[in-house]
Formats: sequence, structure tokens, C-alpha cells
Amino acid sequence: MRELVRRIDAATPPDRDRAVDALRALAILGVVLGHWLVTALIADTGTVRAASPLQHMPQLIPVSWLFQTLAVFFLVGGQVGAKSHASARTRGTTYRKWLVTRTVRLFSPVAAVLVVWAVIAGALLVSGVGAETVHALLKLVLSPLWFLLVFAALTAATPLVMKLHPLWPLAVVLHVDLIRFGLGGPAWLGWINVVAGWLVPYCLGASWARGGLRSRSTGWALLLVGAAATAGLVLWAGYPASMVGVPGSRISNLDPPTLAAVTFGLAQCGAARLLLGPLRRVLRRPAAWAAVALVNLSAMTVFLWHQTAMMAVTAVGLFAGETLPGLHTVPRDFGWVFARLAWLPAFAVALLVCWAAFRKYEEGRPRKGGRIVREGRPARKSVMRRA
Repeated sequence: MRELVRRIDAATPPDRDRAVDALRALAILGVVLGHWLVTALIADTGTVRAASPLQHMPQLIPVSWLFQTLAVFFLVGGQVGAKSHASARTRGTTYRKWLVTRTVRLFSPVAAVLVVWAVIAGALLVSGVGAETVHALLKLVLSPLWFLLVFAALTAATPLVMKLHPLWPLAVVLHVDLIRFGLGGPAWLGWINVVAGWLVPYCLGASWARGGLRSRSTGWALLLVGAAATAGLVLWAGYPASMVGVPGSRISNLDPPTLAAVTFGLAQCGAARLLLGPLRRVLRRPAAWAAVALVNLSAMTVFLWHQTAMMAVTAVGLFAGETLPGLHTVPRDFGWVFARLAWLPAFAVALLVCWAAFRKYEEGRPRKGGRIVREGRPARKSVMRRA
């Protein structure tokens, strides 16, 4: 392990900003832990359905503030995408080739998930499992994929986004919400915010790539203004306090994104900027950097298979004929919370199995004669650049 750590550290280009990779890893792991903590599969009356502890225990809503980290992912995506596009132009790479390369890397691991779950769904239906149960399971697996479509659209628009000020998409979100909630406009207008809402942090990332967000004062301004705006919208404008959807709630801050979700994202982007310095200091340690690098090499695999890992552990208990606390019981009290925390290592082990089986679809095959970090051998610098 020490040798692997040394090789990863030696293979990293000296000009690589390790803190950016750390932010992306934290964003992905935040989403994974958030889903594991607020999603329960309840088996009753012959069916399996999804439930959330936030529905029964609103005092847990601050958990959603910690683990809803999508804005940080889009911030990093905008920064990396803008730098990648600028570098491609410098090398003379066409826009089409640049976009195809990034899109293939984004969606290659998705194909494996779709094929595997098509087989699983078919097998469940043939074996007599109800359509309602299959629908609940597929929804958990496929619903997180929406953000990949949005991310791909924003990636394609990167050359335009690099010229766009973040206040423009923020203004779109503001007006859409004003029409929807203040003037009684049609609900379908909210879907404009699916692009406009996440365009705000993506634009901030592109601005970062152009030299913006350099000062800590900018980070503090984003954090304080975003947090104050979010608090005001929750306290006086009727927006939900939860930054994830809660079953039975009249309004969801994520489905589609609301102004409160966007202002909360601004606060997260400010916090991310303030974390850059401490992260850079920590990541000078080879062991810390090796952990971040390995997560980034398989970030999409971790994201795509984490719900499957949770369901696999849940299914083992069901097949054994046991109803286990924190796994199959209704999440209505803190006993469920403590039991769920105890199950997290089991989910992590199952995810590790999924990672071992499917990471090749994201990382690709090693080139002949090349030595790469992915296989535990010395890495070429080009691999770390692609990561």
C-alpha cells in the first residue's frame, strides 16, 4: 500500500490542483452517504416501497444540508470543463472531438448499469415480483441519472457558459419561482430551473477557471449571502427547509430546483472556495492524496452503483426471512437512525464489490505497454490528467 501511495504521488503532475479533486470526491461521497441515510426500503403487504426518515423525523432535516452536495459537483464540473475546453483549443482540438471524448467518458459506465438492471427487472417480473416493487427499485437506481443528462447539456454548452455571468441564470430561477409560487403560474415552468438552477454553480466554476473566485473574500461573500438568502426564503417565503425531497411535501427543493436550492448552492460554493487552502495543505500528504485520486478515478462508478449496493444488502435480509431494524423497518424514530448507521459498513462493502466488478467501464482498458494507477502499478502522468 505504501508503494502504491508513493507511485500515485509521483505520477501526479506538479501543476495539478489536488484540492479540486478533493472537492469532487467530497461531493460524490456526500450524495452517496445522503442517499444511504435518508432512503429506506420497507417490505409490507407483499411489496417493497421507499420511505424517508425526514418524513417522520423533521428534526433530521439539517442532515440534508450536509449531504446535498450537488452544487459543489457542478462548481467543479464548470471549472474542469472550462479549463479542459481552453486547453483543447490551445492544442488545436476541435470542439466536436473534445465534446465526444468527455461525453463518452461520462456515459460509458451508465450502459453497464442499464443493462444489469434491465436483466434484474426482467428476472424479478418473471419470478412473480409485483410491478410496484420493481418500479420502486428501478426508481431508486435510475432517478439519480437525471443529473448526468443536465451535466452533459452544460458540458456541451461550455464555450457559451464561459462568457455567461452567473447572475443571468440566477435571475431566470428567481422569475420562474416568482411566476410559479407568487403569481400562480403553471407548475411545468419549474422544469426550466433544472438547467438554469445548476447553470449557476457551473457558471461559477467557469468563472473560477478564468481567474475568478481567487480571493477568500469572494468565498465569504458567497457563503454569507447564500446562507442568509436561503434562511430568508425558508423562514418568510414558505420554501421547505429540507434540501432534498421529502415524501408527502407540497414543494421539493430539488424536483425541480427552487430558488432556495440555488441560494443554498451559492453558500456551498463559497464554503468550497474557503476549503481550498486547508485541502491543499492536507493533500500534500501522499496518503491523503492517494485516497482522493482513487475515488476520482472511479467517481461515476461509485455514484451509479451505490443504490444497488444498499438494495443488495437489504435483499439479503429479505431472502433470509428476517425483518432487520434500520434495514426493513419504518424510519420513524432514532432507533432506526442508529441501526442505519450500523448498516453503513455493510453498504460500503457491497459497494466495494460493485466497484471491483464495474470500474473497468469507467476507467477503460489499460493501453498496451502503459503503466497505470488503476491496476496498482506506476502511473503515467496523462492518466492523472484525465482523472
